[in-house]
Amino acid sequence: MRWSAGLIGLALVAGLWWVWRGPGGGSDSAVAPVIEDQQAAFSQYAGSASCRDCHADAYALWTKSNHALAERPVRADWDQEAFVPTRSFRHGTQQTEVRRRSGQFQLVTWGFGSNWSAWTVERVIGHDPLRQFLISAPGGRWQVSEASWDPHKKEWFNVYDEEDRRPGEWGHWTGRGMTWNSMCAFCHNTRLRKNYHEATDSYDTRMVEMGVGCEACHGPLRAHVEWRRAFPDVKLADPTLKPLSRDQYFDTCGACHARRAELTGDFKPGDLFLDHYALVTVDATDLFYPDGQVRDEDYEFAAFLGSKMYAAGVRCMDCHQPHAAKPKLPGNALCQRCHTGHDPAFPTSPVIDPETHSFHKPDNAGYLCTGCHMPITVYMQRHPRHDHGFTSPDPLLTKLEGIPNACNRCHTDKDTDWALDWCVKWYGAKMERPARARARLLAAARRGEPASRGGLLELLRSAEAPYWKTAALHLLERWATDPDVIQAALEQLAHTNALVRAAAARVLEPAAGAGHLRAMEALEQALADPVRAVRLAAAWALRHSLDLQSQAGRELLHMLDWSADQPGGQLQKGLLALARQDLSQALAHFKRAVEWDPHSAAIHHDLAVALSMAGRHHEALDHMQQAVRLEPNHAEYHYKLGLAWHELGSLQKTVEALERAVALDPRHARAWYNLGLARHALGQTDQALQALLRAEAADPTDARTPYARATILARLNRIAEARAAAQRALELQPHFPEAELLLQSLGR
Repeated sequence: MRWSAGLIGLALVAGLWWVWRGPGGGSDSAVAPVIEDQQAAFSQYAGSASCRDCHADAYALWTKSNHALAERPVRADWDQEAFVPTRSFRHGTQQTEVRRRSGQFQLVTWGFGSNWSAWTVERVIGHDPLRQFLISAPGGRWQVSEASWDPHKKEWFNVYDEEDRRPGEWGHWTGRGMTWNSMCAFCHNTRLRKNYHEATDSYDTRMVEMGVGCEACHGPLRAHVEWRRAFPDVKLADPTLKPLSRDQYFDTCGACHARRAELTGDFKPGDLFLDHYALVTVDATDLFYPDGQVRDEDYEFAAFLGSKMYAAGVRCMDCHQPHAAKPKLPGNALCQRCHTGHDPAFPTSPVIDPETHSFHKPDNAGYLCTGCHMPITVYMQRHPRHDHGFTSPDPLLTKLEGIPNACNRCHTDKDTDWALDWCVKWYGAKMERPARARARLLAAARRGEPASRGGLLELLRSAEAPYWKTAALHLLERWATDPDVIQAALEQLAHTNALVRAAAARVLEPAAGAGHLRAMEALEQALADPVRAVRLAAAWALRHSLDLQSQAGRELLHMLDWSADQPGGQLQKGLLALARQDLSQALAHFKRAVEWDPHSAAIHHDLAVALSMAGRHHEALDHMQQAVRLEPNHAEYHYKLGLAWHELGSLQKTVEALERAVALDPRHARAWYNLGLARHALGQTDQALQALLRAEAADPTDARTPYARATILARLNRIAEARAAAQRALELQPHFPEAELLLQSLGR
């Protein structure tokens, strides 16, 4: 489906780049792929209490841990101090009161239906350093309070600080962003099934055990418990047990300690992480810093996956006591287990003396290894978390790229130049590490600098760790239609690491949508990949024509059904329907997504696309204007607003929106291209040619741009320039019939 074109009134014209979505196939439906029956799955569990008699020491450590107390019913002996006496606290322009009435703990605040009322709390999630409370809601929901209790300071606070979230917003405590069933339940409990029913928009969430129990990490153990009870004196190993490897335990930790998208909603210990999740890594967004440090609430898994420690074979339980969920040793003693050269498990670890290496005395915070290599970021106002990327502080990256460094995190009274001078004095040429060059490359790629494209391709050809190859592929999506990028992605689709293969499949999506034969064939083969994350990345890339009855097709439908309780899930369902030309279904999903999250610019954008395809141009304009209001500095939305104005015949408004788009993103080739054509239609010929030259500079691979210049130049009777531009178009696209005809008409 295209928005109308034809701004240039020549017989041989350059069509406007108004395409928003590619063509689709027929409509299909299928049942979700079968996962293990809930009753059968739950029947394999024995419960943590069954472990106590034989594993008393481990059980005692666990009962006091944040894992054991991750979720629990309210208890008068533990929770009374938070609610008695009655008190209130302010957050933003709002005020919340806490109290105990008639034996119930209550929060008095703005809630459902924008009502100021008392809401009874029944469960607690989290233990140390903060606790939040669950409130029952219609449809089987539990909503998580933003009002939270600090058990150390004995005070209430709002996890969003002064952010003034209001009823009706996705992120308010009554909104879907704070629905426990979807957002919190899995990681605070043992073997949970969300059980969302889209038809009724309701839940029947069930779990094996409240809290993170023994079997949340060790897997179902009923068979083990029954065998041991049957043979209590037998010294032989239990044949029912299947010990997990170090990497399987790592994946189990990652299931909760990673920022990720759900693929199945049914991970259990022993499973492969990427069979159940799509991992969020360093990419074009600002969720991580370009050097791998966490920025947003990214947890620990991905940063550690990109670290030298992971590459050296270190895993979670080398440093953490799993039952107490605490470090095995305090301070530098933990790091020195390996970095004195005495640990036979890691014989190649460099020997490090903390004082000479850090240039800090033992009584100084800078003496701690974690102070420099695992800097702390505080999340949820009260939760300090160590970065697990094990990066080295580099003030030069702060100065050039805005990446924070541990020196200035601690020495807040000093500037970056001060920190840089000391680093150069102490470490000299050692600061020129490969990690610095990589971080600068990724930062440049995020800015869309054309020169970074070659560096990213070189990184893919290097011996760099798979995590960073994945990051490079994500950043190459900007140039996904370039032949050498397509070739690189095809090569990486055969990588031994599934994280890399999944990223490569994403890069190939635009090429497949454009009918690139090799890309489509490679993605078809990837539908049979042994890892689900790769299969689903390929399935999504081929969603226009995917057989939804195939394994990958049914897995895709299952994933979409699982996430259908969130606006993002409805958005994805809408995009699938749109790709398969089911416009009415797409509109229904997009409208539901907007209803659930009216403050999401991305959802308004995609609804506008579908409305445009349905010929409802005024409604499309309304939603694009809303997207721009919500994110006024997003160049793509201004670009699409220009398209919306063009559909309604307002060339001046079209130009204004496109000018704003290129002002926000001077490398937006499509906006420059359309701006050139729109200006030409307004009779602004010189400005039109300048805009098209900017489009060519931003994307020198698109043959349509020099062809558009050629048509304008031909109309101006600037024959030599027109001929050169047409020849350039044919160099880029040898089989370009319009350019060939134009060149013939100009006389070769």
